[in-house]
Amino acid sequence: MSSDIAAAEKKQEPQGMRKNGKQWHPAKKAFRPGSGLTSYEQRSKLRMATAATKAREKEMKEEKEAERKQRVQAIKEKRAAKEEKERYEKMAEKMHKKRVERLKRKEKRNKLLNS
Repeated sequence: MSSDIAAAEKKQEPQGMRKNGKQWHPAKKAFRPGSGLTSYEQRSKLRMATAATKAREKEMKEEKEAERKQRVQAIKEKRAAKEEKERYEKMAEKMHKKRVERLKRKEKRNKLLNS
């Protein structure tokens, strides 16, 4: 009991001399109007819900980006195939058909070796 009273008296002692010289005024605390309105549990639940929402949004964005990249890749492959076909058609106009076929096979072998 006596230790509780002694501890209470210790807490009431001033920290030091006040800068403005008005030691008779009570010590003020920082003004934080929103500090006690929500409990820690509520704040932690809200943070967890926000984190889950952000994770879901990020996942959805990544899926959307992956689909977009897939579409772009498909378009690029189609364009490359079309250009290659046109190139072989131009070659076929100038060369014999069998020679063009041989060149196609040779280029395919080189592509497989390089990749």
